[in-house]
Amino acid sequence: MSKPTGKGGSRRRPDDREKSEFDSTILDLARVTRVTKGGKRMRFRSCVVIGDRKGRVGYGVAKGADVQQSVSKATNQAKKNLIKVPIVENTVPHEVMKKFTAAKVLIKPAPEGTGIKAGGAVRVVLEMAGIPNVTAKILGTNNKINNAKATVLALFDLDGATKAKPSQAPQRSERKPGSGRPPRSKDGAPRVSKKKPAATAETK
Repeated sequence: MSKPTGKGGSRRRPDDREKSEFDSTILDLARVTRVTKGGKRMRFRSCVVIGDRKGRVGYGVAKGADVQQSVSKATNQAKKNLIKVPIVENTVPHEVMKKFTAAKVLIKPAPEGTGIKAGGAVRVVLEMAGIPNVTAKILGTNNKINNAKATVLALFDLDGATKAKPSQAPQRSERKPGSGRPPRSKDGAPRVSKKKPAATAETK
């Protein structure tokens, strides 16, 4: 006989947890130091790329006191910077080039079966966007964060690209003030509000 594992009779397994809406990848993680009057202040900077591999992709850069805090803040920022990438015949609609500071990225459509031909941060963004066949080239700096920003801006310049938002869970309906049961006293009887009569002006 199997022993009960709790009040409900079954223990929650890790597989029962709800799967996240987006996949995420830590593109860059660095320790940054700021010199202040009291000494050096050490923090962590994270760059996170998220996507649902169905056309939505975004990136976020944030700092935190520890790694977990910086990654969490960067993920929340990435959800605010989501874009919807148009995918036509399993590739991008047309060629596009974008420059961001010293980063310069070129993205071209590719025939079926090519896959993703790109490297570095550009490949991470294209994989998270879920584009099956595409060719990309980094023409500028090798800075990961700037290349990721240039790639997202290039995808946003495609015809049909729009801003996207994460799907929200249905919220509970809030009760309007004054609706519901009337307030009750300690003995359980409904309270009756006693209003004072309005004072009338005396006539001379």
